[in-house]
Amino acid sequence: MTKREAVFSKDLENKKLTVVRTFDAPLKKVWSAWTESEKLDKWWAPKPYKAETKSMDFRAGGYWLYCMVGPQGERTWCKVTFHKIEAPTNFSCTTGFSDEQGVANTDFPATHWNNEFQEGTGTTTVTVNISFDQLADMETIIAMGFQEGFTAGLVNLDEYLESGH
Repeated sequence: MTKREAVFSKDLENKKLTVVRTFDAPLKKVWSAWTESEKLDKWWAPKPYKAETKSMDFRAGGYWLYCMVGPQGERTWCKVTFHKIEAPTNFSCTTGFSDEQGVANTDFPATHWNNEFQEGTGTTTVTVNISFDQLADMETIIAMGFQEGFTAGLVNLDEYLESGH
């Protein structure tokens, strides 16, 4: 397996972050890891946290409600609302912090994701374009450690894919 790095780029003028990462796995396997809750729970959260799904309805208009469980049992809830799904190459969603019922926590900004999956020869490249309503929202998410946390999650995904699941 090749050690792969996520490439992050910031477009301040357009309030957008782009993350590109290639995985040594076929498209079908990577797509299912991003779109099935039982698989997301195995890699999404940066260690020592773990993701725990409460509910997921992967369809346009559906949502994924999950929490990140910390090492002392602390729970941070998030809701992802799916907009457009073109399996297995693209889906868009809005994500943000919430309570356990999925009510948005407006103390933190929502982010708008467009996830693109492209198959290569034995690989899949995922391009995540994240846009923000305001530049300050983008700065808040970056200051909260988004790059470090998302990078750690993507490393978890490598490990999950390599484990033969």
